[in-house]
Amino acid sequence: MACMFSRDLAASALDVDTALMAHRCEQFEADGALWIRDREFPSIYDANHVTRVSASSPAEIDRLLARMDTEYAHCAHRRFHVDFRTHPLVTARLALEGYARDDTIMMVLGGPLTGAPKEHDVRPVKTEDDWKTYATLKAADWEEHRRRLPDPRPGPEIGEAFVHIYRRKAPELQYFLAFLDGKPAAFFSSWPGSTGVGQVEDLFTLPAFRHRGLATALMHRCVGDCRERGARYVAIACDPTDTPKHMYAAMGFVPVALSSHYLKRLAG
Repeated sequence: MACMFSRDLAASALDVDTALMAHRCEQFEADGALWIRDREFPSIYDANHVTRVSASSPAEIDRLLARMDTEYAHCAHRRFHVDFRTHPLVTARLALEGYARDDTIMMVLGGPLTGAPKEHDVRPVKTEDDWKTYATLKAADWEEHRRRLPDPRPGPEIGEAFVHIYRRKAPELQYFLAFLDGKPAAFFSSWPGSTGVGQVEDLFTLPAFRHRGLATALMHRCVGDCRERGARYVAIACDPTDTPKHMYAAMGFVPVALSSHYLKRLAG
């Protein structure tokens, strides 16, 4: 499968990531931005943020920032997602206002995955018991992530909120579980998108089961599911400070864009 990486493909990868976060959330366009909001889960950044910012003048940025306090009064944070299409006046202003930045690398697979997966028991999440199994694994995933945070105060309720949010996105978002010796050990998800670019997301393996080929098996299953449901290209978002990016690159994913997240936590 030939792959021509371009600015348009990078934009499409960023847009499918936005669509995945926004799916089943409230969303509207106003004051030069797309607003994503979920009043039920105010602590989840992905469900409560502003993105696709087209504001480009100091007056427009003033209005945007002023509106944040109204639209996200239910949240203890303010968050913007920006990328190469965002005007530099916006990012400069966010830095001035004390927003902290972190980045995500968007990578895209245009051809087949490299390597052959080992035979593993991989099943789609469909039943109530499947979702309970996923929730148990997600709790372990969140706890591992929480320990790496500079401020690890958020408790298990955040992991529980993610389960509710992801379950609400199903069946368009399809989760898969991987089992080893009959025990649930890993999960991953697929999202076909709507413009020929799909996304795989949220890969986790319990520490005791790592380096056994489960992640590779899940990657092949989820990429296959994206393509069976209409995606030609498949995107993945990864942390530039974490090691999985090297696994994705070795499997054929190419970095195409950087998405930056600007966050301000409110006092109290």
